[in-house]
Amino acid sequence: MISVDHPIIELKGVGKKYLPDILALENIELQISKGEFVFLTGPSGSGKSTLLRMLYCAEEPTSGTVTVDGMDLSSLSISQVPQLRRKVGVIFQDFKLLYNKTVFENVALSLEVLGLKRSQLEKRVRQVIEGVGLGDKMHRKAVQLSGGEQQRVAIARAVVNRPPIILADEPTGNLDRKRTREVVALMNELNARGATIIFATHDDSLFEHSHRRLLLLEKGRLKGA
Repeated sequence: MISVDHPIIELKGVGKKYLPDILALENIELQISKGEFVFLTGPSGSGKSTLLRMLYCAEEPTSGTVTVDGMDLSSLSISQVPQLRRKVGVIFQDFKLLYNKTVFENVALSLEVLGLKRSQLEKRVRQVIEGVGLGDKMHRKAVQLSGGEQQRVAIARAVVNRPPIILADEPTGNLDRKRTREVVALMNELNARGATIIFATHDDSLFEHSHRRLLLLEKGRLKGA
């Protein structure tokens, strides 16, 4: 395992079992440093999504500890979970958009809870939407967009509040090769600005020539940590 000073993410002895006897993760030991970009891969059902979900308190480990930005997630109260989630931008595999809302409204949603002035909010939302190449579709409803465009809305929503950690769960799974390259370029740009990124994918073409650290999950066990 790579030695990391003051990791922003740390898992110690983490396991996850589902009833009756499904072992999703087993004895995961992992440290990720601030500003690192890590690829997480493995076959379908290997535990990638389960691991990511633990990092924003959507799943609890059966054993072990998960620490994110100095917070032991097992000790968080329900009222502290929103504080954690403001630090973690999540790009879901199935988008989770509000399809009858516009692109602008979908992206603005995560900023509205932060109490920004309306002028600040509008400026930042416009910048992020333009940054993912959807400036001309800002006021279209999400249901009117292609799958690739919906994915880019999901990315914009995840990054608009400038979280220090971005978790991307198969963010290119529904995109063609051109859009895939655009998403990877956007992730690289966010990482260059200081974001810590875990990018889960089964597409080995995304990392086979990359200098990024590669984590491989197989049957719930982590290799390459």
